Amino acid sequence: MPTGPVQLIVLGFARAGFQAEINAELGRLRHACREAIDVLDALAVFKDPGGGLEVEHLGVLTRDEAIETGSRIADLVGLDIDGEQPSADARAAGEAELDGAEILAEDAWDVLDEIPPGSAAALLLLEHQWAIPLRDAISRTGGRHVSDGFVSPLDLIAIGLHTAEEAERLYRWETGDARRTR
Repeated sequence: MPTGPVQLIVLGFARAGFQAEINAELGRLRHACREAIDVLDALAVFKDPGGGLEVEHLGVLTRDEAIETGSRIADLVGLDIDGEQPSADARAAGEAELDGAEILAEDAWDVLDEIPPGSAAALLLLEHQWAIPLRDAISRTGGRHVSDGFVSPLDLIAIGLHTAEEAERLYRWETGDARRTR
């Protein structure tokens, strides 16, 4: 079965305590939308004021499953979780050559560095299965990926998808900027 485009989303929280509600939503998403989006892995990361990390699996994998298979996110971002070993796929990939492809240090995304000390984050690894036929059509016609990103709610006012008040509220939520006014 082909793999769809995979996205890592990092969501910041002022502190722990978000897990129960996020777990419930991940469970709903995994069961209701699996043909469109698959939740491959999810972690809660807590960074103490000194920068030390504590990691907890969110509702996608049980602790036993995570120990057996390893965390895909941990493998992806180079995070060591006590009691877990990198997956066989991650070990094989680490031993394989990239056939001349270079990964430049300045291009690397250090997800863990972006989590401020004294806060928490949810790391979600999602597979966009809905995009497989579109991606394949783009490839067959000579297209290629150029860029992607989420559009700011403030930019969606101009095309009528948000009111100014709604966009402002969402913008503050997305950026954590309670002082922002337009």
